Order: sequence, then structure tokens, then C-alpha cells
Amino acid sequence: MLDLTTEYMGLKLKNPIIVGSSGLTNSVESIKKLEANGAAAVILKSLFEEQILMEVNSLKSDYSTHAEEADYLLNYTRQHNLDEYLKLVSEAKQEVSIPVIASINCISSSEWTTFAKRLQEAGADGIELNMFIMPGNIDQKSEEVEQIYFDIIREVNKQVKIPIAAKIGFYFTGMANMVHNLAIRNAAAVVLFNRFHRPDIDLKKLEMTSADIFSTPQENVLSLRWIGMLSDAVDCDLASTTGIHDGDTVIKNLLAGAKAVQIATALYKKGPEYIGEILKQMEEWMNAKGFKSVNQLIGKLNHAHIKDPVLYERSQFMKYFSSAKF
Repeated sequence: MLDLTTEYMGLKLKNPIIVGSSGLTNSVESIKKLEANGAAAVILKSLFEEQILMEVNSLKSDYSTHAEEADYLLNYTRQHNLDEYLKLVSEAKQEVSIPVIASINCISSSEWTTFAKRLQEAGADGIELNMFIMPGNIDQKSEEVEQIYFDIIREVNKQVKIPIAAKIGFYFTGMANMVHNLAIRNAAAVVLFNRFHRPDIDLKKLEMTSADIFSTPQENVLSLRWIGMLSDAVDCDLASTTGIHDGDTVIKNLLAGAKAVQIATALYKKGPEYIGEILKQMEEWMNAKGFKSVNQLIGKLNHAHIKDPVLYERSQFMKYFSSAKF
């Protein structure tokens, strides 16, 4: 019997497959189906900091001349959203045995951080902080942007004892140093990488639009590189996300040093049953190569265990292709 178990954020998982924060994880029934098909954990669909603020601001403008009524409606709206999310956490924990990790999409360390304690009380096994501060302000220094991330981790850690994961993007000058600093600030895990909204332009209508929201397998190489470089260097777990569409890609990320992977697009396209197919692909490869457990795979081909680590570090073209015949 193969041992597919792994440990992530201090949580024992029956295999490395986590269903990422998405519409797939926004109801108890859907979460039950994911567990039945082999998911080892779920990240709940994110509650957005902006979502609450937008509703508050909208009601303020509508009821600006009726202060008492506005205050009542603002409090009710916020409480309703939060209560719905807490209900999802609580009911999911009652119905499934796999870890249920809450998710907050946040851009500041403001008053929302107190809500983390209520997630813990509702039974969440952990919290994933989905953070992205666009470094688009020319007057804002890189260390100022990074400090926002550190402040969020600090404030949430004040509220809870359950593990926290930081899901981040790749817009950092010093990625290695950034992940290290998240780890020493008690991020139990770092998830690489966030997949952002991708703008496009419709030339016929002459207007802004959105590019494809689904990932492609080719997108995983960025996560694979950084996990391979950092998994032996930082004191936290790493998880890979974006572009993971089959068992082979899961194995590659484990070999690079990921403790777990998050998938979503593949399940949107092929259904929750596809988790079983991914696990089958993993087992077939492990049997063929003589591996008995997932733990034997993790980090086997990371930066510290390969003969030529420059294969991870080198991002340019010339060294490896200058002699190629085109």
C-alpha cells in the first residue's frame, strides 16, 4: 500500500490534493462531493475585504441623510455576510472529516482582522490569507508594500491560534527574502502563486475586458522554480498552485519541495471525479519508480539536491540555447 499522506500547515492530509479557493468550495454539498472524490482539504471561497467595504460605502451614499438608519443597515449588511461565511465553516466542519481552511482576500491590516477569531471559533482548521497589493504607485517603495503583508500576518496572528497560510503573487524584488520574512513572522505556509485577474482589450468594441480566467498547464513553471529554490531554505511549508492539471504535475511539485498542491481549473473542466484520476496517475508513477510514500518524494529534486541548481535559478535563454540549430 502506498502512503499518500502529507503534513501541511501542521494538518495531517490523506494526500497532497487541496481544492483551492473557488466556486467549487462555496457550499457544503460541493465540499462533501470533493471529499468523497478524494480531496484531502478544501480552501473555502474567499471572503473579500473589498466586498464588505463596497457594500458599506454603497449604503452610506444611499442613506447619507438618515444616520441612524444607515448605521443599522450597515451593521446588518456586514453581519449578514460574516454570519453566512461562519455558517459555511461550521456546517462544513460538521459534514466532512477533511480540514476546512477559511480564506480572506485582503489588502490591509484594518479592523477586518478581528473576524479571524470568529473563524477559529466556527471551527476553521486554518486561515489562508489571499494577499495582493499591486505595486503600481510610483511613490511607494518596495519595503512599504512588503510591510503591509507583514502587518496583516501580525494582526491575524494576534487573533488566532490556528495556522495561517500566506497566498502571494510573484511581484516582489526579493522573492526569497520575502518568503523567509513571512515564515519568521509565523506564516505556517506560503502558497505560490496567486493567479490574478488578467486584463485584455477588445479591439472591436474598443473596451477593456478580461482574459481567460482558467489556468493552463504551462503556468506552473513559475511556481515550480520558486518552490524548488526555496523549499530547503525557508522555515515554513510551501504549497503550489496555478497550472496543476494532472498527476505528473503534482509529482513534479512534490519533488521540488511542495508539501501540497491546490487545484481548481482542472476540476471546473473535468468535475470532482477527476481528483481520483490524479491520484491514480500519482500511484502508477510511484509504483513504477519504487516510491512507497509521498514523503519520499518531497524535496528530492529541490535546489539542495540537484547537481546543477542553476537550472532553477537561470531564467534567461542564452546559456542553454545558444548552440541550438534553428
